[in-house]
Amino acid sequence: MNSALKKQAFTLYLFLAALFITSLVVSNLIFQKFFVWQPFGDLEVFGAPIFEVSVGILPYPITFLITDLISEIYGKKLANKVVVAGIFASVFSLLIVYTAGASTATVWSPVDDAQFNTVFGNTMVAVFASMMAYLLAQFVDIQIYHFWKRLTNGKHLWLRNNFSTFSSQFIDTFSVVFFLSAFGQLSWELFWGLVIAGFLFKVLIAIADTPVLYFLVYTARKKFNLGLNEEIDLFGE
Repeated sequence: MNSALKKQAFTLYLFLAALFITSLVVSNLIFQKFFVWQPFGDLEVFGAPIFEVSVGILPYPITFLITDLISEIYGKKLANKVVVAGIFASVFSLLIVYTAGASTATVWSPVDDAQFNTVFGNTMVAVFASMMAYLLAQFVDIQIYHFWKRLTNGKHLWLRNNFSTFSSQFIDTFSVVFFLSAFGQLSWELFWGLVIAGFLFKVLIAIADTPVLYFLVYTARKKFNLGLNEEIDLFGE
């Protein structure tokens, strides 16, 4: 690969990493708002609507799409580096929120201390729960993705994309709801309903994003002249 293409490949990797980190951090900050999506009418799971989920779930599947794309184009090592960077960004955002919460609002502040704590007061628990689940789920996703990639010699992209995402998303959903319930942020009565609703929602997103991944991988391979199962070695590792 010539130097011009390598620079473009590095720029793409940088933007993908930025999208990944932004999606992860934002999902931690907005998690306290829940909504109901009812494409199947009044269907319920454990007494709750089938898709009663946190808005934090909306940007989160993007992170798995991006790690699968990076895994496919840049390889396992660079995918793992993005995961580690996401952990660092989450911890840093937690410190910023904690510092902001510890600062006393002025009497004329549009957002007072009570309002701020209502929105961000549980962020520390949420970020901790999310980080633990995220760390496990993302590494599982990358490991399973590359297992299937090796097994199929780079063929059947849909297989490794969905199998890795389904497994990791269940681990992520179960772990997050478990941690939040254990720390008293959610009622245990909601546990299985939220786990199943969150997992099924993510499964639908994963299936829906498969054509998107195919398009992005095809475009990247064509742009950087990559053959089947060939990866870009940005840093000579």
